[in-house]
Amino acid sequence: MGKATKYISKKPDENGFIDWSDEENLVWHDLVIRQLNCIDGRACDEYIKGLDLLGLPHDRVPQLEEINRVLQKSTGWECVEVPALINFDRFFSLLSNKQFPVATFIRHRDEFDYLQEPDFFHEIFGHCAMLTNPAFAEFTHTYGRLGYEASKEDRVYLARLYWFTVEFGLMRKNGNLRIYGGGILSSPAETEYAVSSDKPIYRPFDPVDIMRTPYRIDIMQPIYFVIDDIKQLYELAQQDIMNMVQEAKSLGLHEPVYPPKDKEIVGDYV
Repeated sequence: MGKATKYISKKPDENGFIDWSDEENLVWHDLVIRQLNCIDGRACDEYIKGLDLLGLPHDRVPQLEEINRVLQKSTGWECVEVPALINFDRFFSLLSNKQFPVATFIRHRDEFDYLQEPDFFHEIFGHCAMLTNPAFAEFTHTYGRLGYEASKEDRVYLARLYWFTVEFGLMRKNGNLRIYGGGILSSPAETEYAVSSDKPIYRPFDPVDIMRTPYRIDIMQPIYFVIDDIKQLYELAQQDIMNMVQEAKSLGLHEPVYPPKDKEIVGDYV
């Protein structure tokens, strides 16, 4: 958020329809088919249930209206078309109103495997299925309300909470790791790495610990925080998260477990 982008979101017409090209529809098809194979047996049950509810088409890019009919019926959320990048105020404001920002562009074929910017595939395939889950939706709504009212400094701590849950969250079911974070669910490499590699560090879910943990956006995550049940996020939403922010600030950041970048990521947030 706040950096330059080479992508431009498509504007819907007066009826809310976005005219996706044949190539964009083909890119969507190829991304969906590949990722459905990747997440098989790795995605959490809540995500799979949400994906079934959404009924995403495989042969074309879906329209936001199709997604919104399902979200509004299940949890009262909706997707809102935004430019490729938005600022923090807009981001938190939208979440606080149960509106999920979706950049209406899809990656080019030459960036098929990895795109640092969140495109339409990442937002829809990665995140929207979980937004049909009431516990997850309530946590995201609360996060948005708190973030909108928070100071710039506190938002950096909240950003880490979002990163290690909504984007890169894992849960353990019957002894097996399962994915609920959209940043993993939309990435074939991270899907494989997060649950099958012996390299990551897996830590129990602790919001204060999470908010003290730096991250980088351009590498496989060296650390994942693991919940036991999606209800943990709902329970967290009922607690004093901003008091946890203050505790994390007083304790200070953990030492990064990844190598430094040549160029610092300001605020260690996308």
